[in-house]
Amino acid sequence: MNPNSQHNIHMTEPLWVKTLLISLAICFITLMLVLPLVSVFIEAFRQGWKLYVAALTEADAVAAIKLTLLTAAIVVPINAVLGVAMAWLLTRFEFKGKQWLTTLLDLPFSVSPVVAGLMFVLLFGSNSLLGGWLEAHGLQVIFAIPGIILATLFVTFPFVAREIMPVMQAQGDDEEQAALILGASGWQMFWRITLPNIKWALFYGVILTNARAMGEFGAVSVVSGHIRGQTNTIPLFVEIMYNEYNFVAAFAAASLLAFLALLTMALQHLMTYSQQRKYTKAVLKRSSSTTLERPTL
Repeated sequence: MNPNSQHNIHMTEPLWVKTLLISLAICFITLMLVLPLVSVFIEAFRQGWKLYVAALTEADAVAAIKLTLLTAAIVVPINAVLGVAMAWLLTRFEFKGKQWLTTLLDLPFSVSPVVAGLMFVLLFGSNSLLGGWLEAHGLQVIFAIPGIILATLFVTFPFVAREIMPVMQAQGDDEEQAALILGASGWQMFWRITLPNIKWALFYGVILTNARAMGEFGAVSVVSGHIRGQTNTIPLFVEIMYNEYNFVAAFAAASLLAFLALLTMALQHLMTYSQQRKYTKAVLKRSSSTTLERPTL
């Protein structure tokens, strides 16, 4: 008997078990993910398209959207560059304290965003030594745009590095070493060898960073001060409008964030599909070349 078929026989579950597990999974996803997402769009368009557009074109809403886009436009490129550099450092070099640095990379995941925002308040607040010096020189961090950018940088920093590191560890550095031996410079090796190998992981990390940057609430809420038209991002605007019982504006802005989530899922699916097609083509090409090279008797 084929050992693979024997293994499949042992792993096959009864039909009622499969049906039960699939039903539970579908019910959980529907109740916890699909229905809340659909309800946001239903509430956003409940009173018509005109009120929906009017809510999003109101001055405070436009200011919140612009600030959110500005924050993401600054945070994403910085984290992309720093994430690639951090991944390169932790996967290509051996040094004392490497394990500690790898552990600290996950600090934003383990620290509450509210606590992260409070840390920046204590560090850059007007009562602190550094914050007082900055304000004396005309630079306000807390309750201003720089504080929002710093807090968002902190909570989104690990995404790019954590997506790239497993790829670089799995691929190794053989191709990079070969490029250096053949006379390539460091930049040539990076642009022609390293970057093409990590491009999908980098793109995936950038997508996650962008989604988190636009949807971050806890840390930004602490450092922003909730100043209307100045330091309110879209999540903060949603909270303010909901607390003021302006449900049309609240759900209209929330629908933008929901659309961002759907767009992120679509990009992730497209990336996964492209990688699978590329892998399938490589396997078929390898198998066909092996067949052609096989000697005939």
